[in-house]
Amino acid sequence: MRDLVMLVVLPVMLYAMAQRPFIAVGMCLWTALFFPNAWVYGIASVPRYNLLFAAVAIVGYLAWKHKPKIQFTGLGMLVLAFFLWTVGSTMTSIGNPDLSWEIWSRFAKVVTLFVFVVLVIKDKLHFDFVLWCVVLSVGFYADLETLKFLASGGGHNIVGMSGHVLGDRNELALAFVMTLPLCYYLWMEYGKQSRILNLALLGTMGLLALGVIGTQSRGGLVAMLALGAYMFLKSDRKLLLGVLIAVFVIGASFYVSEDYVARVDSIASAGEDGSFMGRVVAWKLSFIMAMEHPFFGGGFKSLEYFPVWTELSKSFFDYSWFYTGTELPNTSYARAAHSVYFQVMGDHGFVGLALYLSFLTLGFLKAGKVARKARRAGAPAWLPLAATMVQLSIFAFAVGGAALSLAYFDLLFALFGLVVVLETRLLASVAPLAATASRPLAAPAPGQRLVA
Repeated sequence: MRDLVMLVVLPVMLYAMAQRPFIAVGMCLWTALFFPNAWVYGIASVPRYNLLFAAVAIVGYLAWKHKPKIQFTGLGMLVLAFFLWTVGSTMTSIGNPDLSWEIWSRFAKVVTLFVFVVLVIKDKLHFDFVLWCVVLSVGFYADLETLKFLASGGGHNIVGMSGHVLGDRNELALAFVMTLPLCYYLWMEYGKQSRILNLALLGTMGLLALGVIGTQSRGGLVAMLALGAYMFLKSDRKLLLGVLIAVFVIGASFYVSEDYVARVDSIASAGEDGSFMGRVVAWKLSFIMAMEHPFFGGGFKSLEYFPVWTELSKSFFDYSWFYTGTELPNTSYARAAHSVYFQVMGDHGFVGLALYLSFLTLGFLKAGKVARKARRAGAPAWLPLAATMVQLSIFAFAVGGAALSLAYFDLLFALFGLVVVLETRLLASVAPLAATASRPLAAPAPGQRLVA
């Protein structure tokens, strides 16, 4: 039945995308986060929807008569510079070259999505549509899985789909946290328009938050706690947000297992936790990789190539100041970096890390700057709220990504594209109007009358 629905709806979707390129861009992000091929069977699972939608987005943009002015700003140029740097690191990769180029090709698609967000998204409708695509992918999955978690009394383990970018439960938990502020923005904007939308978005926020607990991810919980604290400080409706947080904490307490409580308690004694210190070993080897290949690093996934892991392990004791407790490199298999920062450091060297940290920091700061400028200019309330929620989503990634290998996440780079759009188009289009509307009328000259 799902195959039939997908095949019937697909031509309509393609026609709409061809007519409105922003729909194609939003659907490219939707396919990246939702993984539609895993939801259908038979013939409907054959098409590569992401490539199909991307092709329509490209053709639609080229045929678009009224293209907006291209403005990448400093943030966009840093993202593109990092992408070019990955070409060099992949060409000089010391890992499995076939795997390195495969990961590079995936990242090229992520950067292409970023570019088309900047090229195509030009007004509030487009901006909101992209966020709806996020909520209808990550949020929808959270709704389904968390309802199973509730129905099982907390026994259902929430994990991602096999083969998906969010297949790991820790990465899925971080995606849930990143989606929370975006869902909050849509709730504030559309919740008043419909009782159904109000309840659906409010319920999705609750299920996203509870879904983080259902994954039993410690990193996801830390990211959600940090987001909650920061969101409370940034919110203009602290009382409402405080009540919602209190209700959630009380409700969630009935579904938290003793095993998860023990896992969370182990954060306080991380130095004695073998699982955590195993990650520190991977961080140390990533650092050694960058020390031995400081310019381009080892290339994508090079640390997970066992011959490279083994070779780096020979220098493990040369950096005794990098504390790993009693843990030593695994002698049977290689491990991922388990940190976006050490992942980029090992993959692309110190220069690559500097570029990555630069656009991550600039994206966060630019979003906050747009929010402040919009408020000072008297822009509509949705604009500073949108900028603030995008900023919070980037903040959640920066915190949660410290313990995950998710440096090249589609949603993060789409958010960077939205920050560029917020600064160059949305703020620029509404701020002058707001300033004109707030400017007092000039006093009439002596003897001159005002004419109605």
